[in-house]
Amino acid sequence: MVVKRRAVANPLALAVLCGLLLEPMHPYEMGRRLKETGKDRNIKYNRGSLYMVVEQLGKAGFIAEQETVRDTARPERTVYALTDSGRAELYDWMRELVARPEHEYPRFGVALSLLGVLAPDEAAALLGERLTALDREAADIRADTAAAKEQGVLWVFLIEEDYRLALLEAEHRFVTALIDSLKAPEYARAWRAVFEEGET
Repeated sequence: MVVKRRAVANPLALAVLCGLLLEPMHPYEMGRRLKETGKDRNIKYNRGSLYMVVEQLGKAGFIAEQETVRDTARPERTVYALTDSGRAELYDWMRELVARPEHEYPRFGVALSLLGVLAPDEAAALLGERLTALDREAADIRADTAAAKEQGVLWVFLIEEDYRLALLEAEHRFVTALIDSLKAPEYARAWRAVFEEGET
């Protein structure tokens, strides 16, 4: 299935469109809400990239300037609203992301594809460090989501954290099994035959 080419493909653009679905906002408010809702954990951005995306969405016709707010205590701020084409783009993009799996290229996948260059003992030890890091990250997510639920945050606004936790737990199981495989004597013999005997 062919993935549609987007006029503005940055995931931050989708977050901006979703935010403006609720109400018109200026970029500063968009950034504040991304942080308040924890979306900045999944969508990387800084102030410059946010303003750049807002400009791109405006040029694409997905958002439009609604008004300029003048406040004596702050610089002039432009409030943006979602256009009809922006609303259509938002729903089309969301439906594509939810329904269609897409191959991604995580850095750990790269490391796994080249893992054979490391000596079995070293690879197992490094993966043991990764297990510790995975445990720490999973514990942080559990604590954060529990605190959010206690504050009355609806579960649907936390599902990306549930997804992250499920991925961490799956990776933990995978890495644990991989360590066992690396420690198997037959793998150590095979590795030495390739890497150490070739050096003599």
